[in-house]
Amino acid sequence: MTASSEGMKKLFHFVLGSLETSCVIWGLLSSKLARPDIIREDYMNELCILQDDVPSFPNQVAFNIIEEELGQPLEAVFSKISSRTIAAASLGQVYRATLRDSGEEVAIKVQRPEIEPIIYRDLFLFRTLASFLNGISLQKLGCNAELIVDEFGEKLLEELDYTLEARNIEDFIVNFKGDPTVKIPRVYKQLCGPRVLVMEWIDGIRCTNPQAVKDAGIDVNGFLTVGVSAALRQLLEFGLFHGDPHPGNIFAMQDGRIAYVDFGNVAVLSQQNKQILIDAVVHAVNEDYVEMANDFTRLGFLAPGTDVSPIVPALESIWQNSVGKGLSDFNFRSVTGKFNQLVYNYPIRIPERFSLVIRSLLTQEGICFTLQPDFKFLEVAYPYVAKRLLTDPNPALRERLIQVLFKDGVFQWKRLENLIVLAKENVTKLSSNPAFQAKDMQGSRDLQVSRKLDLTDTIKDGARLFIFDEGIRRKLILALTEDSKLHIQELVDVYRLVEDQIDVPSVAVEVARDFPTVVRDLMLSWSESVLADR
Repeated sequence: MTASSEGMKKLFHFVLGSLETSCVIWGLLSSKLARPDIIREDYMNELCILQDDVPSFPNQVAFNIIEEELGQPLEAVFSKISSRTIAAASLGQVYRATLRDSGEEVAIKVQRPEIEPIIYRDLFLFRTLASFLNGISLQKLGCNAELIVDEFGEKLLEELDYTLEARNIEDFIVNFKGDPTVKIPRVYKQLCGPRVLVMEWIDGIRCTNPQAVKDAGIDVNGFLTVGVSAALRQLLEFGLFHGDPHPGNIFAMQDGRIAYVDFGNVAVLSQQNKQILIDAVVHAVNEDYVEMANDFTRLGFLAPGTDVSPIVPALESIWQNSVGKGLSDFNFRSVTGKFNQLVYNYPIRIPERFSLVIRSLLTQEGICFTLQPDFKFLEVAYPYVAKRLLTDPNPALRERLIQVLFKDGVFQWKRLENLIVLAKENVTKLSSNPAFQAKDMQGSRDLQVSRKLDLTDTIKDGARLFIFDEGIRRKLILALTEDSKLHIQELVDVYRLVEDQIDVPSVAVEVARDFPTVVRDLMLSWSESVLADR
């Protein structure tokens, strides 16, 4: 780094730190506007330093706000409350307390006093500045500065209402119900208001203290596997994900679970966007860079009608350089750095929801590297995606599985074997977590994590496809007779991979049970084709 650039960073930090509201608005900027299409990484790091400098406000002020929201004295609700803040953030601070009625330990989150008018004022100033810079941002960055401020402001104002955060927590609890590896704190809605949130106290180790996590005897690799899988479930299954999973918001539990706090900043992905993201993974696996570029348009990174042909070689170069030596050399930060160059060279603008996705993945990858420097993020992510493709009954995912297994009309036997191996790896790692074992011993029937790779529905759907889809049937027959020979050995290899995972008699019973429906559908299909010919 040159002396001039280092000097500019120091000046940047000094100017921001000298402003009246630096402790609040700049801390918020560092956590909400970490976008590679807007702010350079070295300047972003300076904002992160400011985020750590957020001071707390006086206890008596906080206690007055709590009493105003509850409508009764503190001692009527809590038998004990900490005399010092447990944590302080840009919007509020946290205390530990004990409920008088039940004796349960809770965390009380209190909003910073008079924060709303400060935020409205600063958003107005930013919006005014953006209007002056809009022409330059459109020309140089290909993005609308006013729109970016509006998106930022909309998400920020949502966080001012803690009742929304309480609802977010309830949604996360529903999503992870039955998953013994993830802990979402209970929220006490009757004690919550727009400025106060009361939730279950999490007795775990913050990921800000990696040495404590290791000293506690927690299986770090198993914990990180659980964390990556939980993050991907939020993104690709639920479409509701934690937008600010920094180390202070993630806890390692003694039993191997991962726990989340601070649900004020969450983002929602539509079903269509979830499917396009999975498409992008499939296109990356198939090295179909033209479709990868088209995925950018469908996700809103490029304006409709944009010529993607100049971007295709750049995408190919980024991906090949990132995984050219294998998954072990892949990391999101290096890919994001290369993608950053694309943003400045092409008319790409990252939508707000995906800036959260990128920041979330980068942050969680950073936690992984802090706890275990040689951790391979993609070596956990790929097995999860493989399991989803092989086991999810969603018709859209079944279609993506077919796209993965056929390349240029040729069935990819090796790819199927790799998918099964990766999916089994994901199941094995998750089921070996101590939290899963404890839950399993209790005989819970609603577990979302299985000890085996359940391919029953996949086999049934595959059989139906073979019967009803002439194109698939022809491709599979060709796959079995390719190069003028029967590919029995490939079938045997696949069976050996799954024989310890499936109960063949049970699958046979399931297929037999479904047989009358299959015959009926086959007859209907045949009669429709006969009538169509007439």
